[in-house]
This record gives sequence, structure tokens and C-alpha cells, in this order.
Amino acid sequence: MDKLKPVQSKILDNSDELNHHLAYWKFKDLKIVFTNGCFDILHQGHIDYLAKAASLGNILIVGLNTDDSVSRIKGSSRPVQNQLSRAMILAALQFVNAVVLFDEDTPYNLIQSVQPDFLVKGSDYKAEDIVGFDVVSAKGGEVVTIDFLEGHSTTGIIQRIMNL
Repeated sequence: MDKLKPVQSKILDNSDELNHHLAYWKFKDLKIVFTNGCFDILHQGHIDYLAKAASLGNILIVGLNTDDSVSRIKGSSRPVQNQLSRAMILAALQFVNAVVLFDEDTPYNLIQSVQPDFLVKGSDYKAEDIVGFDVVSAKGGEVVTIDFLEGHSTTGIIQRIMNL
């Protein structure tokens, strides 16, 4: 049995494939949770954050910045891992139902497509400042912030590696 196929099948393109899944999940009245990020080097803080996000509903969709998008946001030395690697690692998590790449600097268009019941970001944001707040609020959804696990960050990991 090919154990990679179920993981690969969670990586959806932002078009008909995503729309097909969304239609099914919404028909089943499942609560959809959306979050996004670069997830360059997956660490315990990410696992904690994503698990808490997934607990808010039935389906967790992760919007993943493309390599070009990460470079524009984080600088030319990032990402450390390419978008396929990052997508596969996220999709391998049991509580992640879908990973969708987006190339823009923000996931606003993707959030408009998904129309999640819950939009989740880290508590370093105020809910009303989160991209997509207007979309989710207009449909009666909820914007939730989650505290980060202290001492766990990709930048910190990269810095520790560089200091070795």
C-alpha cells in the first residue's frame, strides 16, 4: 500500500479541486477552520498551534505561502525548505485536512474562496487586524487568536543552527 498517496491527496490546488472538497464539507455541515503561514521548519510550536486550531472545528485547511511569497515576506534567504517539502510535511499531520498553496503576500483571496467558519492566527495579532477578518465576520464566522508556545520559533531554530 502506498502510504504517500493519502498525504499527497491533501495538497489541493486553489481551484476546482479545492472547490470540490469545500462543497462536500459544507454539504456535510462540517465546520471549516482556516489558518496560514510559511511553516518553513516545522517545530513543536507549529504542532501545538495547528492542533489547537484543528480543535475548533471539523476540517483544518492550511494556506501555505509559496516559495516566492515566503522570499518576499521573510527575505531572500528563506524559505529553507521548498514549498513541496513544506506542503508534504503539513499534509502528513493527521489533524490537517488540506494544504493549499497561495502566491500572494496575504491569503485574502484564498480566505474569500474558502469562507471558513473559523479564521485562526497567532495571538501576536489583534483579531480585527487579521487578513480576512472582514470576510469571516460578514458570514457570521469567528476569528480566533492562539498563543504561541514560548521558546519555539523557526527564526530561533535557524539562528541556533547558524551558531553551531
